[in-house]
Amino acid sequence: MSNEQPYLSIVIPAYNEEVRLPHTLERVEAYLSQQDYPSEIIVVDDGSTDNTVKVVEEFMADHPRVRLIRNDHRGKAYTVRTGVLNARGQFVLFTDADLAVPIEQADRLLKYLERGYDVAFGSREGIGARRYGEPFYRHLMGRIFNFLVRLLGVGHYQDTQCGFKAFRYQAAQDLFRRVLLYGDEAGVIKGAAVTAFDVEVLFLAHKAGYRVKEVPVEWYYGTNSKVNPLADSIRMFKDAWQVRLNDWKGLYNHSAARRR
Repeated sequence: MSNEQPYLSIVIPAYNEEVRLPHTLERVEAYLSQQDYPSEIIVVDDGSTDNTVKVVEEFMADHPRVRLIRNDHRGKAYTVRTGVLNARGQFVLFTDADLAVPIEQADRLLKYLERGYDVAFGSREGIGARRYGEPFYRHLMGRIFNFLVRLLGVGHYQDTQCGFKAFRYQAAQDLFRRVLLYGDEAGVIKGAAVTAFDVEVLFLAHKAGYRVKEVPVEWYYGTNSKVNPLADSIRMFKDAWQVRLNDWKGLYNHSAARRR
């Protein structure tokens, strides 16, 4: 591995993704091969029980920019955190394994980081955003959750949950080291679990004074979504409420001043 700092690190969390991951890796690799900057791909396996690890290892054999990190099954939040904290890039982007937001739209986020923003994240709302193939109930779930997040006062963005977010290296290291919901103490779980860790990360970024940009993107609904409408909605609301409680207790006060 080169000692040169990559311009961009792309983190892909993966839980039982043996089917989708080959295409995803090919597409991300093709995108990066067209760029004139050094880069890396970090796949973090979330304790998969299928052939996800084998798929990544086979791809790594011919693609040196790819790294694999293996975790116990602790959920997407912990998996993303692992990848972000191990990334070396000047800019760090995490994206879902299904590429619901096409990787080519990374350019939309990177241009804001290049202009001095610390965090730029994809949004499925706002002028220029597009949703394709999304069932009505999923859209409704998202809008209700966003309303509750605003009501709790832990977010003022239109869409916190899109799995396509980019950070300057120092901001990424700072924010993901100080999350409380799914940090070092995150335990081993069973099955898939959709959480609201994004709410905490964005709340910390705002509280710390980082420059944050919400960027409209195009998003494609995946037919193999792991979302459980009832269970995940309840869990996400509990997460958002916990962020509110943590702030009331002063547990985030040490992040009031931005670290650059």
